[in-house]
Amino acid sequence: MFGIGTQELIIILVIALLIFGPKKLPELARSTGKAINEFRKASSGLLDEEEEKKEKEKTVVAENQKKEEVEKIKVKE
Repeated sequence: MFGIGTQELIIILVIALLIFGPKKLPELARSTGKAINEFRKASSGLLDEEEEKKEKEKTVVAENQKKEEVEKIKVKE
């Protein structure tokens, strides 16, 4: 996890506790968690859109190949 060990994590948490206080820290952690969750949802949505585009492109390419094959057969006849 980014090269942060247990000791470093504890030091960071103690400093955060001193800066924000015991009442504000849980609220800060909750809002940070919500922000990370929203970011994950948005990024997975983008990935889903990319996959849909690729599938559509594959379908279009396959349809074009079929049309070309049909045209070749018609020309041969």
